[in-house]
Amino acid sequence: MFPVARAAQSLVARSIQHTAVRRAHRKHEPNFHDKYGTTVLLGGAAVFSAVWGYVFTQLKIEWGFSPIGRITPSEWRE
Repeated sequence: MFPVARAAQSLVARSIQHTAVRRAHRKHEPNFHDKYGTTVLLGGAAVFSAVWGYVFTQLKIEWGFSPIGRITPSEWRE
């Protein structure tokens, strides 16, 4: 069993080395993420900031969770 395991390990090691050499000699072609990744990330951050900036400044949100002193009962009409 030992020679079989050693042969399998050698085969796996040679396969990994062969793949590494093949990838090292190939020219790296930029894909979509290499070309536009930073631009898309910055664009998304800008949209995110713009939308939440609008929400925080333009909507009438009361930023206090306690209703004491803010809610006054209306007069009862009969």
